[in-house]
Amino acid sequence: MNQNATSGVIDLHGEWQLASVDGDHQAAITLPGDVHSALHAAGLIPDPYFGRNEEAVQWVAERDWAVERQVVVPDISGSWYLDIDYLDTVAVVFVNDVPVLSADNCFRRYRPDVSHALQPGENTIRIVFHSSITAGAERQARQPFYIPYSTANSPIPNGNMLRKPQCHFGWDWNIAIAPLGIYGTLALKKLDPARIEHVETEQLHHADGHVELKVTATIHSVEPAVVPVHFDLDGERVRLDVGIAAGETKVVHVFEIENPRLWWPAGSGEQALYALTVDLPTESVTRQIGLRTVELITDPDEAGSRFALKVNGREIFCRGANWIPADALFSRSSEEKTTDLLQSAADAHMNMIRIWGGGFYEADWFYDLCDRLGLMVWQDFMFACNLYPCTEDFLDNVAHEVEYQVKRLSSHASIVIWCGDNELVGALTWFKESIDNRDRYLVAYDRLNRVIEQGVKKSFPQGIWWPSSPASGYLDYGDAWHADGSGDMHYWSVWHENKSFDNYRTIKPRFCSEFGFQSYTSLPVIESFADKTDMNIASPVIELHQKNAGGNERIAGTMFRYFRFPKDFANFVYLSQIQQGLAIKTAVEYWRSLKPHCMGTIYWQLNDTWPVASWSSLDYGGSWKAMHYMVRRFFQPVAVAAIPSEDGASIALSMVNDTLATVTIDANLFVLTLSGERIPLKSVQGDCGPDAADVLVTLDANEIPADGLLAWNFSASNGMSGEGHFINGTYKALDLEPSRLETSVTPTGDGAFEVTVSARGLALFVMLESATPGRYSDNAFDLSAGESCRIIFTPETALPAGTVPDFRIYDLYSCQSAD
Repeated sequence: MNQNATSGVIDLHGEWQLASVDGDHQAAITLPGDVHSALHAAGLIPDPYFGRNEEAVQWVAERDWAVERQVVVPDISGSWYLDIDYLDTVAVVFVNDVPVLSADNCFRRYRPDVSHALQPGENTIRIVFHSSITAGAERQARQPFYIPYSTANSPIPNGNMLRKPQCHFGWDWNIAIAPLGIYGTLALKKLDPARIEHVETEQLHHADGHVELKVTATIHSVEPAVVPVHFDLDGERVRLDVGIAAGETKVVHVFEIENPRLWWPAGSGEQALYALTVDLPTESVTRQIGLRTVELITDPDEAGSRFALKVNGREIFCRGANWIPADALFSRSSEEKTTDLLQSAADAHMNMIRIWGGGFYEADWFYDLCDRLGLMVWQDFMFACNLYPCTEDFLDNVAHEVEYQVKRLSSHASIVIWCGDNELVGALTWFKESIDNRDRYLVAYDRLNRVIEQGVKKSFPQGIWWPSSPASGYLDYGDAWHADGSGDMHYWSVWHENKSFDNYRTIKPRFCSEFGFQSYTSLPVIESFADKTDMNIASPVIELHQKNAGGNERIAGTMFRYFRFPKDFANFVYLSQIQQGLAIKTAVEYWRSLKPHCMGTIYWQLNDTWPVASWSSLDYGGSWKAMHYMVRRFFQPVAVAAIPSEDGASIALSMVNDTLATVTIDANLFVLTLSGERIPLKSVQGDCGPDAADVLVTLDANEIPADGLLAWNFSASNGMSGEGHFINGTYKALDLEPSRLETSVTPTGDGAFEVTVSARGLALFVMLESATPGRYSDNAFDLSAGESCRIIFTPETALPAGTVPDFRIYDLYSCQSAD
């Protein structure tokens, strides 16, 4: 524990003592951290993620807990305060048994004065966490009318009463254990004589090679003083000696920037960043600034109205995925693990992530990383899939939350849109209470939404506001799940309504911010939480690690629709991932071909919070599922895809170009036989203009024999290339012949391994897998007869000298054949 009282800052991170308030359980806890992880480390509960242990740890959330430690403060003269954020959630903080803070919002920063409670020498700090279950029930009972929550998502009740991550109460992909703890700043600080409350920036007059950066520092003091305030932008340093009053004083400086280096989303230009620092003699705040303009285009047109983001005057097609918390338990997450997840998004050609409204506003370093990676952020406010109170105390709490979060985050170049909530408009139609009395609950929703909107516009007037996701427009409370003419859309008919993959081609969204299809998490991950006797899709353990009602049946039913059933559990898991990738590929390729009618595809979801069957393209732990390798191909800025006509009579090869320059595409088309022979069909060339989609060639479907596939490879003049295949029917109709795959493994000398995969027949969706965690240079690829592919496998951690990983290999033929 870092105690530096002479500098006026005592870091309270480190070891504390944890105990249940009833005295039955005690353990050490490391803060920042969560209670469940501490209890597990102490052997007081089993691993919540293993087997059916979720059921065995429910009691933890039903108790009140306290953490305590001593801290020495030699000199208590002056004004001292606690600095706490990510305090989860209903908690009272005591200093020497004097209550100094009563908190009930995980999304606010608290800075209570504790001068009156300190004593010279040793002091005791104690934080009591009240059960979220009890607190939620008490607050629900105080409401003037019942406020429904989504029981399908949240087996732990009344989470909508609390300003806490809603997925903590369960979700259709999350464990339901209602964790608690402290996940951020925890320090005792001296106000000497002032502190920096906020640093906000505003970019003015972007034109003619010039921009003004207005920096506003809010300084807090308990008494009048004169303090030197320094503003520094990339070495241009300015000192202002400022007379400040008691309370808050705003100090403003404007930097004039000539020939600014602009920040662009990934794939559209440089991620130029400037370092901004504001400091007092006792405190310094640094912000990473990207200079850019952002607009949301919602102009009316024949179909309804557009929904397109324009950065620096250029419309950007958004390619990305939805982000949920990196882990269900904070102590199991880390900056390193999260960095790996976001890097995987960038590596798959994404330029946007949507931070979904049932988790956290992420830490500052998270958005710094998005700035550097060029990942635009769609930022939801933390309200999801429930109805919420509209009482004065609740709305006041929300107003403080919004003000703090917007002022904290608004300087990030990556955040391009601020969205009021996730699916709250739709939730009005999900509950008997709101169906029977829609006006009451609609008014309640509007009051909440209005508080959030006003908070954004007051704290960051130039920010782009969107009321809800999905939404067809401002003050439009219609069905944005099935209306595709305007706004952003959540399209779930393929998964939740069990429609075919082809159904994705019946709609033309302007911007699809959610759509998804489930798969199982990879076999090595399943082996981390299940015994061999559990390796059955109907076993209680596998069913517990499937949180979407009917999800396992839907995965299996889809296989019956498209494939011959796999021969064993391992191949069932593999095939679930292949069909997941095919579903999302079908949607993305068609919607990209509609550009500029459609200007965004953000699939559900990038990552997992624990090992579970879900819609993610990354396994829990960060390994790539089959789909993520497919994503890297179909999100490539220049891509070619096969799009069948509505009647199936023809097949168009669509070319899409998200770059600024015209590209020339050369493609070779083949008929691929079931024995793996490539029969040349034709070679074609076409130009695709900048930021455009066009048709490269159209084929008569009869040109592809019933027992064959259409295959192609292409190269673009900008160096991008790819290949693919298309089946005019279902894979189960193909009498596949043996693929006769062979592999050889050779160490590369730098800790990686070269895996050469060769085929003597047709091998579709070849997938390498190892119990050794690591990353493959490619996967889920095709081979025709006589072809081979070199794959580089890089282990997550270096292996002992002489150790060679074992690899399992899958493909479509061996998946369903007992040979």
